[in-house]
Amino acid sequence: MQKELSYLALGDSYTIGELVPPEENFPNQVHRILIEQGIHLAPPRIIAKTGWTTHELETGILESGKDEPFKGSYDFVSLLIGVNNQYRGRSVEEYKTEFEGLLKKAIRFAGNQHNNVVILSIPDWGVTPFAKDRDSNQIATEIDAYNAANKQIAKDHHIYYIDITPLTREAADDHTLLTADGLHPSGKDYQRWAKKVAAFFMSHIR
Repeated sequence: MQKELSYLALGDSYTIGELVPPEENFPNQVHRILIEQGIHLAPPRIIAKTGWTTHELETGILESGKDEPFKGSYDFVSLLIGVNNQYRGRSVEEYKTEFEGLLKKAIRFAGNQHNNVVILSIPDWGVTPFAKDRDSNQIATEIDAYNAANKQIAKDHHIYYIDITPLTREAADDHTLLTADGLHPSGKDYQRWAKKVAAFFMSHIR
């Protein structure tokens, strides 16, 4: 009998799924895809909250561990964090330090199995109706700088990297990829991310 696999998802609003039903956020869609493929995956443990920066995710992980002890190791761990650092005008240098610390923690959560960790790039919220009065080019440039940083850190630690940013930029012309707030991704967009994450997970199972 196949053992029950485990999945820990770390992040912010893009992981918890602001304004979408829980089953439509990307970690839960990954869970559904794997279950449909006959893979015995437990529902994901999600540590994420809208508005969290890298520092706040670090704190959130510590607090969550007090409330519910973590497993000795998880079969899969995903990490998507940084948009709120950019939104609040934090420096990329600060982000690099804090992001790398989070990644090292994610690797430990995966039992030091680097191949079982995945990083997702930061979405570009500058194309959304929410940002209509902002400088979308500046936002894109800053998001690209943050993503260049997390991609390099992923490479340095031999971690699989999924670039979802181009997908999120399609929301400029397709508002069905957004929720009613005109900012956060809809379940439709999360499904596209989930398919990429699920494919990565399945490649390590079969």
